[in-house]
Amino acid sequence: MTTTATAKTINEVDIDDLYRAGGGILTIDEAKHIHQIIKQAISKAKRSRLSATEVWKEVVGKKVLKPIHPHSLHQLVYYSVYANWDTSINGPPLYWFPSLQDSKLTNLGKVMEIHGPKLLGTSYKDPIASFNLFREYTVRHPEVYWSIILKELSVTFHEPPKCILDTTDKSRPGGTWLPGSVLNIAECCLLPSIHPRKEDDSCAIVWRDEGDDDDSDVNRITLKQLREQVILVANALDRTFTKGDAIAIDMPMTVNAVIIYLAIVLAGCVVVSIADSFAAKEIATRLRVSKAKAIFTQDFIVRGGRKFPLYSRVVEASPHKVIVLPVSGRNIGIQLREQDISWKDFLSYDNQHQRPNHFTPAYLPVDSMINILFSSGTTGEPKAIPWTQLSPIRSTAEGWAHINVGVGDVYCWPTNLGWVMGPILLFSCFLTGATLALYHGSPLGRGFGKFVQDAGVTVLGTVPSLVKTWKNTDCIKRLDWAKIKSFASTGETSNVDDDLWLSSKSYYKPIIECCGGTELASSYIQASLLQPQAFGAFSTASMTTGLVILDEHGVPYPDDKACVGEVGLFPLYLGATDRLLNANHNDVYFKGMPTFKGMRLRRHGDILKRTVGGYIVVQGRADDTMNLGGIKTSSVEIERVCDRADESILETAAVSVAPPDGGPELLVIFVVLKKGFNQQPEKLRTIFSKTIQTNLNPLFKVSNVKIIPEFPRTASNKLLRRVLRDQIQHELSVRSRM
Repeated sequence: MTTTATAKTINEVDIDDLYRAGGGILTIDEAKHIHQIIKQAISKAKRSRLSATEVWKEVVGKKVLKPIHPHSLHQLVYYSVYANWDTSINGPPLYWFPSLQDSKLTNLGKVMEIHGPKLLGTSYKDPIASFNLFREYTVRHPEVYWSIILKELSVTFHEPPKCILDTTDKSRPGGTWLPGSVLNIAECCLLPSIHPRKEDDSCAIVWRDEGDDDDSDVNRITLKQLREQVILVANALDRTFTKGDAIAIDMPMTVNAVIIYLAIVLAGCVVVSIADSFAAKEIATRLRVSKAKAIFTQDFIVRGGRKFPLYSRVVEASPHKVIVLPVSGRNIGIQLREQDISWKDFLSYDNQHQRPNHFTPAYLPVDSMINILFSSGTTGEPKAIPWTQLSPIRSTAEGWAHINVGVGDVYCWPTNLGWVMGPILLFSCFLTGATLALYHGSPLGRGFGKFVQDAGVTVLGTVPSLVKTWKNTDCIKRLDWAKIKSFASTGETSNVDDDLWLSSKSYYKPIIECCGGTELASSYIQASLLQPQAFGAFSTASMTTGLVILDEHGVPYPDDKACVGEVGLFPLYLGATDRLLNANHNDVYFKGMPTFKGMRLRRHGDILKRTVGGYIVVQGRADDTMNLGGIKTSSVEIERVCDRADESILETAAVSVAPPDGGPELLVIFVVLKKGFNQQPEKLRTIFSKTIQTNLNPLFKVSNVKIIPEFPRTASNKLLRRVLRDQIQHELSVRSRM
């Protein structure tokens, strides 16, 4: 394992090394104590082939590495412990390990202890030893698993399903799930339940406005108060719109945004999710494709104490009708178009309503559409992806089983209802009995970090670029995140050193990596609290998810073989789409995919690397692969080693381009430098070439390095390598004509 953090092994690290890495915070006595713990751990682990893992486990278990310590100390210990670690033999280095006692207290562990012996017979041992067996059983018998899990979630049917899964209709490769069932999934969110335990006075949402960060108190709303607010809005919607109408939301994920979302679904209408960062043209596209009858938005967005216009941007998209909420106070601060209406006026009718706290939900078949979401739109018009009432059941079950969300948790994930994580977060709280935590402001600064502390957040979701910002700005210094029992991460490929920093902020709690898609309503690969974890890696496919990794001929590799290839998903997948609103679903997800055991595999487009030990690393999209000298590799794999090659580097992006006159593909590395650093492209080219040749392949050569101020990204923060590739292709083309 190579890193720039340390050149020493753990045996060579002495007290002075620890003291210096402590950066003035660590006393000499503390350095001596840590050194003693390390030596004891080394002595205990000497007889083990995986002695480095045993040393790390022992040191972390003693909690001598504290959140208050500088990152340099955590780096010194972690990287020196694993300095001689051979991933080709041992798989990725592990940093977190489940205990048998704790495993039996997790949501999934409890279910396994009850049902495991009956389903697996004498093969069942315990939640850790039998996890893989149990998960494989759920792939073969998904109907058994879902019949168990539906009883664990706050899902109540108005009319129960005839069965869990019907596979008789061969035109539906994904199967027909919960046929005949009727419900309103928003009502399920809002009603009390015995199991999971939700009561009217349970805290449903905890939140804080940016600017109120000096207060120690946070705002809270109970389940009963939330239900009353949703009913108020649902009555207003029922007066104005018709069941089935599409109604957009384009605003930050505030308490009011959550209320509006639930009210639209409760009233039998369809939410159109639009991120508040979109330009008018992107908003117009989504309104047109969804045929939205109206849109909820705010007059302004407040970030860092500054106001940014939102209503005016929405109006540029020419919506039929806009309902406008004030960013603060009761009155909006702008002039509206004639057909538009303020939030206060929209609700005013129900102040005189005879039964303002009563509303009869629209009970609809389980496969009825409740939400239209959109893909990132990195290639042409974004796909319009319909979520049905099955989608929240799937996404909630993933959070319940893998992230262990449940009653007593405070779940926070900076996101937006315009992206899939917004609805996933909402349903994962209200269908498990957890409390939803919302920060009305930017998550980039100390204010958000303090909210996490003051709200008592127990599960914190992130995206890797956000973690990188927190780490580089040190904005959460001296905040107490000790109540966090797990982190979660999605959206991009995680950086090992950034994850090391994040996990250390809560005494090395696990980071549950999640990778999926809007069209799946879930993650198809994740981490699990019943397995040891490695930074930046996934430990398992999600429950009931079957997948294979395909070679270049479309033939699946054996399940126990380390390999790299495109993933193919088994088609039986509760919650996955069976239609798109503006594209041919079969062409997008099934056409051209190979069959496996009689099933046409579902396309997802990710390139996966399965390591020794069965861990999975995402190596980018199928269109981000490159062929360097006849050897296939991925952008992500190259970026992983380049990101750590020099202290001046904030992040890198690797692309390959074909020379204008033909020949082998050329490797180009784009670089964003850290603030205050200067570096020459030619020097970086030498550094990158050496690093890549040492860590990946001695035949790989870096053709060019381009230093730029920032990378182009989609509104959901996904790196647009295509734009960088086009840029360098254009430069080469111009140069060849000169």
